[in-house]
Amino acid sequence: MTQTIIWTIAILVILGVVLAVVLYVVAEKFKVEEDPRIDDVEKVLPGANCGGCGQAGCRAFAQFCVESEDMDKCFCPVGGNDVMQKVAAVLGREVAAKEPMVAVVRCNGTCENRPKINEYGGYQSCRVKAALYSGDTGCSFGCLGCGDCVQACQFGAISMDEQTGLPVVDEEKCTACGACVKACPKNVIELRNKGRRNMRVYVSCVNKDKGAAARKACKAACIGCSKCAKVCPFEAITVENNLAYIDFTKCKLCKKCVAECPTGAIHAVNFPVVKPKADAPAPAKPVPVAKTEAPAVISTGGEAVVEKSVKKEE
Repeated sequence: MTQTIIWTIAILVILGVVLAVVLYVVAEKFKVEEDPRIDDVEKVLPGANCGGCGQAGCRAFAQFCVESEDMDKCFCPVGGNDVMQKVAAVLGREVAAKEPMVAVVRCNGTCENRPKINEYGGYQSCRVKAALYSGDTGCSFGCLGCGDCVQACQFGAISMDEQTGLPVVDEEKCTACGACVKACPKNVIELRNKGRRNMRVYVSCVNKDKGAAARKACKAACIGCSKCAKVCPFEAITVENNLAYIDFTKCKLCKKCVAECPTGAIHAVNFPVVKPKADAPAPAKPVPVAKTEAPAVISTGGEAVVEKSVKKEE
């Protein structure tokens, strides 16, 4: 009995040693050498793991930066240009600064502009709702209002407005990671250039129905009239499938399209408020001035008498 126990222990020990040797040999043979710069790049990243860079996380992004030939396709939206300068310094490369982006909600379908025609009583999720039917209103393109974008944002940059029923983006908190864009099944949210002094002009509508149908579903819908495209001096606006779109890389913020849009579908954000000019004061009436005539000389028996006369202005 004792010998059986001893032999069993011995066999297990030998088997363990053999397996350990085999595992060591396999690990050495198939091990993958990792560039130590990946760790250095990962240290300067914000560590949000949001996926806004297009990679699975910060570790994957660090590896992508190391393996990329140039830095043109490498950008961390959370860290921005400051972080990318640090990454470039670690890798000994140069990186061009990129314009900051921000999430924009392209929907005018407030409770007032887009009244409900039915009531949804299912699970409160935009994806579930979109899979079941077109929505609560006559517009099948607009925001569904369940707040999937709010849940997807890791930075608390989006909230739902109870009065309008639409999401609102906090520009100060938004990192342009794109999580809200991916979460929206209607593609209502878009990443756009923040613009000079945070000023932006965009079409706040994604409805592709014809003009009459779009206007019936929402008072502030784009009706594809092309008036904005005709008035734009920079050819920044195109109209396709009954919907206008403003290319922010061409837009010069002249706001001519905003004034031309008949439905108010084009929004101008963060522009200074222009105060109306005060009426110019009426010119003061001239004050009448008394005019004097030359004194008349009258002869009276050898003495000259000077008569002063004043002629009033008629």
